[in-house]
Amino acid sequence: MAMNPFVFACITPHGGEIIPELAGDRPDRMKLTRNSMVKLGTKMKEANPDTIIVLTPHGTRIDGQFSISNSERMMGSFDENDGYYEMERMVDRELALEITKAAKESGLAAGSINYATAAGPLSCLPLDWGAIVPLAFMPEIPIVVITPSREVPLEDHYKFGEVLRTVVQGSAKKIALIASCDWAHAHDENGPYGYDPAAAMLDEEVVGLFRSNELEKMVEFDPEYIEAAKPDGIWQTMILAGALPKEKRKIHLYSYEVPTYFGLICAEVTNADE
Repeated sequence: MAMNPFVFACITPHGGEIIPELAGDRPDRMKLTRNSMVKLGTKMKEANPDTIIVLTPHGTRIDGQFSISNSERMMGSFDENDGYYEMERMVDRELALEITKAAKESGLAAGSINYATAAGPLSCLPLDWGAIVPLAFMPEIPIVVITPSREVPLEDHYKFGEVLRTVVQGSAKKIALIASCDWAHAHDENGPYGYDPAAAMLDEEVVGLFRSNELEKMVEFDPEYIEAAKPDGIWQTMILAGALPKEKRKIHLYSYEVPTYFGLICAEVTNADE
């Protein structure tokens, strides 16, 4: 099937301040990104998905395995700049289990995760800021949250993306995909990770790979280079690359900025024939 199986796909950042309620007294600081997120949210609403799959680096992590949410609901909050924001979403458990099963059948290490009770209101996992921030701009529909593991090779992240593609192609539902990614975190000596010249270099390379539609080349980044620049987006991007392979995708880069210590990219990923 040549068709893009996802009704909408995008790569978003997850800095808390992007959410208007958390911008504090510096609403202009992430304005470029916030405006891009509003556009992505509008396009997501127009695509009218039944479920959104969110790839986040900050969810419940299982060392060496892909972790797939299978609680009845998820709930989380985030506070920044004296602001507070909370969110609750239902989980598309049917889709979550299909993804888990297909990943295992492909030989990938994956587990679906739950908390407290098998079902009912107590079955609730925490919703992390990597999911909350992009979802704040999206329609309020069921989700599946997937957290990759950095112990798993990047090639397997690509393969996991191929599994997602196959599952979504076989589904009667309209499904959207968000890869929640921040980029290098070492842009500012006053930031929590300090300054490293690798940060600007890596972000520049990443923006170039977005522009040339060569996301797969992130596999070639040297681990020491990644460690120095400290991005958290490569793993989710590789899953998206497998789900929307190069010959089938077009990338529309909306914006890139570094208003604080980490890089923010917003991009829409569409079908090459669209």
